[in-house]
Amino acid sequence: MKLKLFLILCGIFLGAGCGQNSDTGDVGTAEDPSETMVVRVEAAMNSGGRSADDKAIDANRKPAEILAFMGIEEGMSVLDVTAGGGYYTELLSAAVGPDGTVYMQNNQAALQRNDGAMEAVIGARLAGGRLANVERIDRGLAELGMDGQIDVAFAILTFHDQYNFQGREGAIGFLSAIHAALKPGGILALIDHAGMADQDNATLHRIEQSIAEELISQAGFIIEANSDLLSNSNDSHTLNIRDPSIRRQTDRFVIRARKQ
Repeated sequence: MKLKLFLILCGIFLGAGCGQNSDTGDVGTAEDPSETMVVRVEAAMNSGGRSADDKAIDANRKPAEILAFMGIEEGMSVLDVTAGGGYYTELLSAAVGPDGTVYMQNNQAALQRNDGAMEAVIGARLAGGRLANVERIDRGLAELGMDGQIDVAFAILTFHDQYNFQGREGAIGFLSAIHAALKPGGILALIDHAGMADQDNATLHRIEQSIAEELISQAGFIIEANSDLLSNSNDSHTLNIRDPSIRRQTDRFVIRARKQ
């Protein structure tokens, strides 16, 4: 009887020590949040419910790598600025998971352009509540009323128009509205078509990276990092971004900046 009790107690103590030996690493490794986020995004990219048009541009946009570079994590609140039809909105929805929220922002002018074509695309994307963690915001940035609520704001291929057609003041206003919406330490994720100083960038729908960085800094951000994920040395920077020879293949700069 004593022997039996002794063996039981030994089993308890040995069991209590299992998997806790830090010297041998037997505890098991915790999952890397960025890796699990990428897995969710890649699953969403390959989903049967995703449009063929979206899938056709994945190779050039590298969304999983971009979201990882920008530090997107599960549970975050993300503002997709001038989201258009929502290419990034859908993948951000997967990235932040059910505990996160993606705000899909477009102003009324954009929604009504081309006889409401964008509205139709958005309606199809959100139909049946398929992106349950996405909330539409159909108003301008100045009317957001979301000060200090957002972890990351995505401004993808839109800033060039703010600068080219609204001037420096309009571009600063655009960035300042994003700055206000972000939490302290929040991230601005900005991607745009690279331009050159001696070109008519307004007509080409491009912007010089140096100008974008200068304005980002003036709006109260610290530029943390740049990425060459979307660079293309074959882009001469002299063609309109819609030129068939370069469409969806432009040289693009990628900036991650933090709210001070």
